[in-house]
Amino acid sequence: MENPEKSFREATAPIAPRIRDLLRALPPQIQTSVSEIRLRAGRPICLWGKGVTWFLNHEGVTLQQEQGLCASMEDLQESFREMCSYSIYSHQEQIRTGFLTLQGGHRVGVCGTAVYREGKQTGIRDVSSLNIRVARAVPGCAGALLKRAEILEGGLLLAGPPASGKTTLLRDIAMYLSGGQNSAIHKVTVIDERGEICGVNNGIPAWSSLNCDVLDGFQKVDGILLAVRSMSPEYLICDELGGLGEAQALVQTVNAGAAVIASIHAGSLSELLHRPQTKALLQSGAFQRIALLSRGVPGHIQQLLRAGDLLAQVDRGSFSSFSRSHSGISGVEETA
Repeated sequence: MENPEKSFREATAPIAPRIRDLLRALPPQIQTSVSEIRLRAGRPICLWGKGVTWFLNHEGVTLQQEQGLCASMEDLQESFREMCSYSIYSHQEQIRTGFLTLQGGHRVGVCGTAVYREGKQTGIRDVSSLNIRVARAVPGCAGALLKRAEILEGGLLLAGPPASGKTTLLRDIAMYLSGGQNSAIHKVTVIDERGEICGVNNGIPAWSSLNCDVLDGFQKVDGILLAVRSMSPEYLICDELGGLGEAQALVQTVNAGAAVIASIHAGSLSELLHRPQTKALLQSGAFQRIALLSRGVPGHIQQLLRAGDLLAQVDRGSFSSFSRSHSGISGVEETA
């Protein structure tokens, strides 16, 4: 069983000591509730968790922004260097895309001034904001989906906005399929491009209940093809699909007999239907069902839809009528 306080200590480890010490002095009930820690130069330090926004100060936390402790530019620079293990150059590719992944799968969003060379963004300088997202396993959060095994066997695409629990659900599904929660043990391969699902460190996942094969740091297309070629997975799990090349690679997983469980960013069903890659993903045959997650309720399945129904709507272009006629479905009830 995961220790939530340990996750908080891991996520705060690289933060500048004067801030880290205050964070670690917070009551356990707050530490275990915090999902994001946001540091902005010259602005109050924000903590988000369970629908509440706190501001850190020397007495603990406050709900009043003006009473919060401000992070200095020196705090950000010190934290950033520690997050990069004092080798910014070796993390340049991650930084270029706006994030760093810490030990334990904790992800840090990075904001600052873009650096361009020959019209191409090559990095970020003058870091002005860091958002540490605390990665935690939530055993059983995928229970509503897992009660019906056929939902996974046919391939499942989780669609939701940021912080809706997509990665947490994928992690719980991977734990279950690889032998957790008294389930049968399946061959599971996780393509963990950003290191968030499994939090691998020195080849070992952060969570002992993840008994799966992990392609850590692989770009998804490369990982998909490698997994199919050499790992013979029953289930292939990956986070944040986005490119058309990924849809083409997924066709090979269907031909190889692997069920795909993946996620995609979409703030609503209408937004999902308007994304150009949605049609390619549905046409790949890798997904029989789409689960739409709720905004602001991590891991909650708002709608469970059949991919064939969605594809028909994409082909007809009747997005708005479909959204209206299939709204308000809770739990894992399917549309007719």
